[in-house]
Amino acid sequence: MRILTLLIALLGMAALAQDPSKVEIENQWVRVVRTKLGPRAKITMPQHPAEVVIRLTDFRQRIIYADGVVRELRGKTGDVGYLDAAPQAHAEENLLDIPVEMLFIELKSGPSGTPPVTLDPVRLDPRHVSVALENERVRVLRTIMEPHLKGPLHEHPHYVVVYLNETHRSMKLADGTTVNYQRKAGEAAWRDALKHATENLDDHTAAELQVEIK
Repeated sequence: MRILTLLIALLGMAALAQDPSKVEIENQWVRVVRTKLGPRAKITMPQHPAEVVIRLTDFRQRIIYADGVVRELRGKTGDVGYLDAAPQAHAEENLLDIPVEMLFIELKSGPSGTPPVTLDPVRLDPRHVSVALENERVRVLRTIMEPHLKGPLHEHPHYVVVYLNETHRSMKLADGTTVNYQRKAGEAAWRDALKHATENLDDHTAAELQVEIK
């Protein structure tokens, strides 16, 4: 146990030197942290509340918990996971020879306060929208839009959107206002409860994840 404690302390010093994490969004419902690990890098991850993790690159990693348990995980860009609250710090190691990147969407206590949606995109457009993960705290939707596809009018409660590739979109709001926007792969944004219809303006397929707060 003393060796493990020393290991976590040393990895924590390395993490401070690398400064691998950055808070990108924070409000009363979520805290979104972007973490980047260099090839074979080792860091200490602090204790955290329940959170959704979205992988922005392929990954293979080793996790060392304070009780000595060791796990190895691997997966692909766009994978989504849910982590229960961790009361203690743990060490993580990138087992690849390339950098890895991920977003942690930490969930703050209490419901979002928005009513359930009636124009559910999963029901209205099941060909392009699917549920990637759901529990009592969140519902994570995966949306895949072919080039120049126009989606139906739909709505979301408060949510975080994560763009998995570069995209150029047009969004028509419920009041008739149209907003065009461009996003880079890996970008994240917060949106208050929203009713809209989206069009993919690109010549390539667009992919994104929406982390809806319950």
